[in-house]
Amino acid sequence: MAKSQINVPLTIIDLHGDGFHPLLDVVLFGQTFKLVLDTGASRTAFDRDLLLRANEQAAIVASEQLSTGLGTNSMLSATALLENIWIGNLLIAELEVAVLDLSTINIAYSEMGHPEVLGVLGSDVLMKYNAVIDFGKKVLILK
Repeated sequence: MAKSQINVPLTIIDLHGDGFHPLLDVVLFGQTFKLVLDTGASRTAFDRDLLLRANEQAAIVASEQLSTGLGTNSMLSATALLENIWIGNLLIAELEVAVLDLSTINIAYSEMGHPEVLGVLGSDVLMKYNAVIDFGKKVLILK
């Protein structure tokens, strides 16, 4: 029996000569947020300030490890265990995400006229749900 397939629409934004980023909507705390689909991110990561603005009760736990990537290997990180994240029709009952300062991404996006993003959807989720990205159809397929 074939696993059911969930198609999640992607919005491709132009970074004004510096490539493209695919964005998708997720629902968390009953609110819709945009995430960057980032196959190069090992983990899903959310911006600390936006996460706390969305839910000041979010249980953010400091982590001993430093996050690598994002142009630095010295960024202090934290994690949060979040419940009931909807990606399209896929309900993820529980997901541990990295919590970082991603304000530089949103500053750059704002300067280019792009929407604010809560963070990045990383390869932890993409691998678990056998993701296929179809840029031609602008869709993320999860199984």
